[in-house]
Amino acid sequence: MIRVLGTREIAPVTGAVTRRFGIHATDLGILWDNGQGTLLVAFGDTYGLGWGGFGAGPPRGSDWRCNALALSTSKDLESGLRLDSVVPRADGMAAQILERDRGADENTVIPNSGIAVGGYNYLHYMSVRKWGPAGRWDTNYAGIAVSADGGKTWVKPPGARWPNSPKGDHPFQICAFAQADDYVYLMGTTNGRFDDAYLGRCRRFDVLDPPAYEYWAAGKWIKGDPCRATPVMTGPVGEMSLAYNDYFGRWLALHLDEARAAIVLRSAPELTGPWADGQIVVSGEDYPGLYGGYLHPWANDGTSVYFTLSQWGPYNIWLMRTDLGA
Repeated sequence: MIRVLGTREIAPVTGAVTRRFGIHATDLGILWDNGQGTLLVAFGDTYGLGWGGFGAGPPRGSDWRCNALALSTSKDLESGLRLDSVVPRADGMAAQILERDRGADENTVIPNSGIAVGGYNYLHYMSVRKWGPAGRWDTNYAGIAVSADGGKTWVKPPGARWPNSPKGDHPFQICAFAQADDYVYLMGTTNGRFDDAYLGRCRRFDVLDPPAYEYWAAGKWIKGDPCRATPVMTGPVGEMSLAYNDYFGRWLALHLDEARAAIVLRSAPELTGPWADGQIVVSGEDYPGLYGGYLHPWANDGTSVYFTLSQWGPYNIWLMRTDLGA
């Protein structure tokens, strides 16, 4: 049993420190190694000069981008997560890396998780049709984008998509990547923050081929319909990240528990479970409007983990550290 001993804030990741990139306000901060020794940091809806409020929703003149991507080589996490550069547009400010679908009923394109496999980088994302009440929204589909140049340019293959169901309850609309042995895994939830989590996997070179995936259902792997998958983790599960911790020899999952207004940590011997109940890592009493929780891939070999935390107001990101014990 892994125990949460304490959490502290290290430093802001965005805000005043990223205005030189045209990033005045943003969220998520999804972290992964691009396979070339560089940390990639993916953001959700991003705003520049002219942003003057909390939360999302593009005010006129705020330089809104649906998403953005930064790069970092900073290893001294106790000093914070320093962003070295961004994927730029023509004026040098952070570009939107995943474009919206032309002519579609689509509000925004939000990244969920990233991973590097076999020389390629993959970014799981969701096509958001409509935002709903707090913690709920509707997606058109979930997809996987790919980069062949370390994250500089991205393509959204039309075939690498999981369309949402007519009822809006497809279990793989918001997914976290993981990799083990010869497989790439997707831990998925429906669109929103209140449901259980499900597990799918494919061979490492089939990431962009949805028919190649199999899904964990009632204790075994099955091919075919992802909606036949059965939960491996009880909800409510919000935005999630996964990592294998070498020190404890267990998988860690960090996610939002909307019912408790907290980021929680869970652990399991295998991705299929059994997953321990979530322990509070950061409470909304200390960080009102918190969400996200993305583990740093360069800090999974000891008793401390680092992660990014988003806060709806003032709509920016912090680097946090949590100490763990057995």
